[in-house]
Amino acid sequence: MALPLFAQANPDGFIEHQVRQGDTLERLSTDFYGNTKLWAELQKYNRVSNPRHLQPGSILRIPVKFLPMQSAEVSFVQGQASVTTQPGEQATELKAGQKLNEGAEIKVAPDSFVTVKLADGSLIRIQAQSDVQLQQLRRKGRAGSLQSVLEMQKGSVNATVGTEPDPTRKFEVRTPRATTSVRGTTFDVSLTDSGSALSSVTQGTVAVQGSDKAGAAMINEGQGVAVSSDGQLGQAQTLLPSPDLSKLPDTMEDSNFLSLQLDPVQQASAYQVQVARDESMSEVLRSGTFTTAQVRMKLVDDGDYYVLARAIDGQQLPGMPAKRKLKVKTQPPPPLYQQPAPGGTTSRTSGSLQCTPVSGVQTYRIQVATDAAGFAQPLLDQKNTGDCSALLSSLPVGSYLWRAASIRQLADGTPDQGPFAKPQAFKLANNPATPDLSALNSPEDNPGLHLQWSGEADQTYRLQLARTEDFAEILTDEKLDKPMWDSTDVKPGAYYVRIKTHDTATGLESPFSAARLVRAAAEVQSGYGVPLTSSDGEPLTRK
Repeated sequence: MALPLFAQANPDGFIEHQVRQGDTLERLSTDFYGNTKLWAELQKYNRVSNPRHLQPGSILRIPVKFLPMQSAEVSFVQGQASVTTQPGEQATELKAGQKLNEGAEIKVAPDSFVTVKLADGSLIRIQAQSDVQLQQLRRKGRAGSLQSVLEMQKGSVNATVGTEPDPTRKFEVRTPRATTSVRGTTFDVSLTDSGSALSSVTQGTVAVQGSDKAGAAMINEGQGVAVSSDGQLGQAQTLLPSPDLSKLPDTMEDSNFLSLQLDPVQQASAYQVQVARDESMSEVLRSGTFTTAQVRMKLVDDGDYYVLARAIDGQQLPGMPAKRKLKVKTQPPPPLYQQPAPGGTTSRTSGSLQCTPVSGVQTYRIQVATDAAGFAQPLLDQKNTGDCSALLSSLPVGSYLWRAASIRQLADGTPDQGPFAKPQAFKLANNPATPDLSALNSPEDNPGLHLQWSGEADQTYRLQLARTEDFAEILTDEKLDKPMWDSTDVKPGAYYVRIKTHDTATGLESPFSAARLVRAAAEVQSGYGVPLTSSDGEPLTRK
């Protein structure tokens, strides 16, 4: 017989059992405790005069404290989390694979995440800035259903309890304002800063009761409910629909941040986004709540992931989830564009596309197309080993886009191409007519260093220049408002440059890019492009 959902939430710590024909205290002791000898405890607790003759339909109370204790296991930890195993003990670092017994209290730090697996396979996903205690971990008999109670003082949990509803299983999440009880479902419980308790169900059914005990509500799939700070149960309401993730690119190639542009959901006040290694979202690496549909998080390593997004309504209830696969591929980083300048013109016969070498990269791939769609079948698709450049004599005069990517060699010899840099426009023109030799013209040059790279309007940059790849001695350290840098003060020669990006909207900052080798041209050169120097070896300059 299925037990009432709140029968096992009794603060006295007992399970109510309705006596059936043939029940005896010995049989019930075996069923619940796995030990026939505890029938005397049941007799004393219930004041039963004849343990072999119980009245069918009557109610017996089964003390929880005699149920066999079970343990849970920490299956995943991201970031920082601590555990206190016994009251009064000092907290220690929580680690994956650690066994937890009844009474363990888990505290999860900001930007962190923990998954705990119970003995019956149920998963408890504890979100950042949460305080959760495993108040009860008991099993009904030696192989019966698990009886579990979580006490949450702060934060949020997401739980998947079994794969099928089980009327004998108990799983409760208790907060200071509400108790949420389930049989087999996926649901969320969270506490707001104002003290309200929120429950939302994405699969199955839960029962929610406020601390005022005025009543309980059954919350079905796609619904949520709020319990106010004074313990009053609100009305069940429909959750916001899941965001549309179909327009997200299959592969994320931004080497600075993990940027996702969600489709806005009507009536959404915010969006909750998580990135995990697994489809069950039990190994979350990144998690955040964002006030707009533009999401930007710290970058994760190259690999395959799952992204889950939910719209949050005005009561802070998270809506139905949307999930899809996501590939991150940012390495090796693309080279920087060196010449021509963005939108600049270069010679069809003598000009070339130039980009900066990347440390650890052997080959560069350069493509040219008339527009962004044309890169599916580019007019020029060239791979060069050791030289990040491409000649343009095979192309007619006109306007183009070009892009470049790095190709490194893996340990097994397999080539590994990184993402292309964002396309940059340029124009191709014929050289002007040969000038009259009676007029002396200095050779065309571009002294110093002139760099450009792709960026966004709400980003600033920090550029460092050094003679050596380890940047042991930094010659230049500048903050830039635009994705370009020009300097004519740099002496001719080879240098290394690295750049980091600061996102002003979120305050996030990328790590420095891989070092790029650049060469500064001389201000005065010979007709063959060789720098001219004075008698003391210093480069000549124009006066």
